[in-house]
Order: sequence, then structure tokens, then C-alpha cells
Amino acid sequence: MSVKITLLHGSGGAATSELIHDVFAGEFDNDILSGMEDAAVLPIRVSGLTDGTSDSSAGSSDGFAVMADQSTGRVAVTTDSFVIDPVEYPGGNIGRLAVCGTVNDLLMRGAVPVYLTCGWILETGADMEVVRRCAASMADTAREAGVSIVAGDTKVIGGDGGIYINTTGVGIVPDNVDISAANAKPGDVILVSGNLGDHHAAVLSERMSVLTDITSDTAPLTEMCRALSGLKVHTMRDVTRGGLGTVLKEICVASGMTFIIHDELIPVSAKVRDFCGLLGLDPVYMGNEGKMVVIVDPADEEQALEAMRSSAYGTDAVRIGEVTEPDGSLGVSGIGALYMKTAIGGLRELDIMQGEGLPRIC
Repeated sequence: MSVKITLLHGSGGAATSELIHDVFAGEFDNDILSGMEDAAVLPIRVSGLTDGTSDSSAGSSDGFAVMADQSTGRVAVTTDSFVIDPVEYPGGNIGRLAVCGTVNDLLMRGAVPVYLTCGWILETGADMEVVRRCAASMADTAREAGVSIVAGDTKVIGGDGGIYINTTGVGIVPDNVDISAANAKPGDVILVSGNLGDHHAAVLSERMSVLTDITSDTAPLTEMCRALSGLKVHTMRDVTRGGLGTVLKEICVASGMTFIIHDELIPVSAKVRDFCGLLGLDPVYMGNEGKMVVIVDPADEEQALEAMRSSAYGTDAVRIGEVTEPDGSLGVSGIGALYMKTAIGGLRELDIMQGEGLPRIC
């Protein structure tokens, strides 16, 4: 008989202790967490990583480097909450999703992710084995991403078996790194790390009990970002809710540049295209959890693509467009404008996704 979460597990007594020690502490075990103190005291030094240069002090603000050995820098902090139905889906679950979403946000600012905290909110009726699987997946993904889970919290509330996770991530940004949405420059090229829409399609098909073999792309992008070390990367963003169109429009506005992307270059698998055709979805606005946009100096385009393709989650990386000043040279104008060039040469203006984007996938 499966064990269900009850209000007793949130009482602060023996049942709470059993839940924490049997499920979470065992999966997330490390020297910092095992102290079970009210707060974790953390060193900010990071060792064993390299910035891809012979001199760890080399570099400039016009580029990207990974933390040099035993160096220090600015602290990057992000927080997020994860709500997804179902909590388990082809290619992932809420535990893996929480780590990937948090780590990837740190990476997009050029930070080296170091620590995570996690707060679990469990509704009564949640299946203990599902909680265990999600916790195990969270631990495995944290190890893959190279971060330690150093603090956490568990609360139990009345409900219908839901599982929700809040995370905070801490990373170190080397002093010579400046990755920002505002840094896109005229002439830069726009790269994307692989096929779009897989996560959205996988979660939605699972929810609707539609038989497909589409698997979510939920993944930490640590290896890919390290592979980009030393290149003139100006902007990075992970392509999550709202999809490629929303992310690129936000970068356009932040940088004041005009972006041109090409419809025929946007990577989408045949299976996802068929799924979109069935439900009337647009891959440009579908959610992803393991894809990133990289805006890089054109001189480093080939090196950047090679670096991305060399990583486990970037084998399908391609160039999809370019950055230009809003001077009308391509028949468009306006600060912060995003256009898609169609196969027949027309221009379709893209904006941030409007409305809810139903059905929601997280």
C-alpha cells in the first residue's frame, strides 16, 4: 500500500522528522546540509573551474568566462517557484525542473552556480513514492549541474495531492564577466541551442493522455555555458515560458536593437511540428526547459556553435538570426523591434506572448 502525505507530516513532530530525514536529507546529503542548522554559512570561493585563458586575471567585460580557479567575484542570486501538472512527465519531473530552472537562470548572467536551497510544499494526499522520486531526481540533477543543496524547508497543507517547490540559487560572477540582455550589439548573431517546443509538447501530451513519444528537454546548461568560455558572448537567455518570441522581444527592448530571425532556420522536430499542427500551437511561443539563446560577436559564431554542439544538450545548435540597428536598412524600424523573415521574404513582427498561452504547462 502506498503511503500518502498527511497533515501529520507537517506537524513538526516525529512524522515531519521522518519525512525530512528519510526522503530529503538522504538525497541531498553534504557537509553543509548535514549540520541541520537554522541557516547555512557558505564560503564564496569556487575551485576547479577555469576561464579558458592562460592567465586567470585576463579577460574583459566584452565576453564570457567561467570562474577561474580559487577566484572570487560578485554574487548572483535568483529565486523561483515551480508548479507543474503533472509533476512527472516524459523526460523529467518537478524535482529536475526546479534545479534546471534555477541553475540556468544563474548561468544566463555568466555566473557559476554553487548553492541551492529548496522549499517543498506538499498537499495532503501526495504519494510518498512520487515525492521520493522527485527528490531523488532533484539530487541527481544538482550533481549533474555541479551545485550543492545546502538548505531546505518542508510544509504540508490540505489539498489534493499537489507538490510545489520553491528554490533559491546562488552563484559567483567573475569580475571580468558582463552578460546582459542590454549588451546585444549591431552585427551580433543570434544562436539557439536546439529544437524548440519539446517540453511544452511533452507535458501537454501527458496531461491530455495523447500518445506521443516526445520527451521534455528539461536539462541543466552548465556544460554548454562552460564550453562557451573565452568567447565574446554578449547575451544569454534560457527559453522557458513564453517561448523564443517572448525571450527575444524582451532582449530587443532591453538592448534597443532590432532583431531579424529566419523562419526556416528555427529548429523544431518533425514530431513537435505535427503536434503543433494538431492543436494549433506556434513553436515560437512554446515553453522549453533546456534551451538557450546566445547572442555573440560574429567573429566567434563558428566557435560558439562548435562549443554548443560539443555539449550534451546542444547538438542541434544553429544560427537563427542577427542583430541590427533600428535604421531601416532591412525595411524595418523601431527600437526594440523583433521580426521574423518568412520563407517567401516577408516580415512578420513578433511581440511578447499575449494572454495566458493556454493551456499552461507550469
